[in-house]
Amino acid sequence: MCKINPRVDFAFKKLFGSEENKDLLISLINAIVSEEEQVVEVELKTPFNLADYRADKISMLDIKAKAENGRWFNVEIQITKDNHFDKRALVYCAKQVTEQLSEKTMYKELKKTISINILDYNFIPDSEEVHSCYKIINTATGKDDGLHDVFELHYIELKKFTKTYHEIQSALDRWIIFLTTAHQLDREHTPKELASDKNIVKAIAAIDRMFNEEERQVYEVRLQEFTAVASIIASGAEKNMEIGMEKASKAIVLNMAGKGIDTNTIAEFTGLSMPDIAAFLQSKGEQ
Repeated sequence: MCKINPRVDFAFKKLFGSEENKDLLISLINAIVSEEEQVVEVELKTPFNLADYRADKISMLDIKAKAENGRWFNVEIQITKDNHFDKRALVYCAKQVTEQLSEKTMYKELKKTISINILDYNFIPDSEEVHSCYKIINTATGKDDGLHDVFELHYIELKKFTKTYHEIQSALDRWIIFLTTAHQLDREHTPKELASDKNIVKAIAAIDRMFNEEERQVYEVRLQEFTAVASIIASGAEKNMEIGMEKASKAIVLNMAGKGIDTNTIAEFTGLSMPDIAAFLQSKGEQ
C-alpha cells in the first residue's frame, strides 16, 4: 500500500516532473485542458532534481513544460490554504509569457501559457465546480474571440470532489481519486475503475518505489511542514503566523532530531540556521 502522499509538492514534482514519467504529466494535462489544447509530447523545463530543490526549496516545486505545439504549461499543487493564490497564479502565468521574449522574439510569436493549479482546499466561493477555467473574454459577447488568447488558468479543487469509484466518468476523475486516495491503493488491489487506465496503474507503481533515503528525508520534512501549518491554521493561530511558524519549525527540528538526523542535515533540509536549530534543541533540554 502506498506510503507516499502525492499531494505533497515534493512528491508531486518527482511523480509528474521526472523524465521517465512524462507520459503521466501528459495524461494529467490532457485530462484538464480542452480538446483543442491536447498535447502529444512535452519538454520538461524544470525536471525533478534534488540538487535544484536543495538550492531553492520552494520555487523549484512547480512543473514547467513546453508542448510540441509551442504551448507552455505550468503545473502546481498547493496543500496549505492561500487566500491570494489567484494573484500568485496570475503572476506566475504572466512571468512564463514574458520569459518567452528575447531580442529576436516578436510579440506575434508569443505562445499561449496554460496554468494548472491543483488545490487541496476550497478556493472559489459560491461554486461547487471541481474544475474551473479562466480566460480573457469579450464582456459584450461573453465569448472568447481569440484576440487575447495568451494565457488560461485552471483550478482543480480536490475538496469539492465527491464522486465514488462507480461514478467515475473521465480521466480527470481518475486522477483526482488517485491524488486523494493514493494511501489506500496498491498494485495488487486496484479498483477496476482505475485499473483500466494504464497511466493510473503506472502512477501507483511509481509512487510505491518513489524515493531513495535522502529524498524520503526531504519528503518527510515537507510533510511535517504542511501538517504543522495546517494545525496552526486550524487552531486559529494564523492571526499570529510568525509565532505559529516558529512553533512549527521547532516541532520539525525536534522530530528530526528525535529520529537521529544530524543538525547539518536538518539545516540543509529545513533552511533554518544552525543557531536557531541549537536554540530549539536547547529549549527541549530545558523543559
